[in-house]
Amino acid sequence: MYLVAVMDWWSRYVLSWGLSNTMESEFWIRAWEQALAEAGQAPLISNTDQGSQFTSPGFIDAVQSAGVEVSMDGRGRWIDNRFIERLWRSVKYEDVYLNDYGDGLSADRGLRVYFQRYNTSRPHQALDNATPVDWYRSAGEYGGKHATWEAMRSRQRTEARSPERVRPKVEWIEENDF
Repeated sequence: MYLVAVMDWWSRYVLSWGLSNTMESEFWIRAWEQALAEAGQAPLISNTDQGSQFTSPGFIDAVQSAGVEVSMDGRGRWIDNRFIERLWRSVKYEDVYLNDYGDGLSADRGLRVYFQRYNTSRPHQALDNATPVDWYRSAGEYGGKHATWEAMRSRQRTEARSPERVRPKVEWIEENDF
């Protein structure tokens, strides 16, 4: 089984997730589109690893057609995806290994409950013991500001001209094999 999740880096909020027994691009595209619908706006950047599912023309087109820049981790750059790797560790040790799902249907049902709990009930030490949904929906209460996308785009254009190019990474999408 393959599990994909789209996560907001700052809040650790899982915008969407999906489970499939194939790596067909429609599965990954559907998760991306669900995340856009949940967020209500597109991020500036979508960061993924270099797996074939994320380099497929269909997925690249889905990301770019939303006006989002595609960014992929360098080979062996585990530090680039530490948030999603931490999510996979939590999913495995807090749910999958404990429940030993016998089939995809029971895994889907169980993971649905897990991600609901992860987002809304499970406190995160890195988030001052708040939940991801608290940080995502009430950013101002935790010192965050919602991005002014046009302002950030103009800042990006300015930084693109400078020799030291710094880009904020806003969103992750990645898969994990069980």
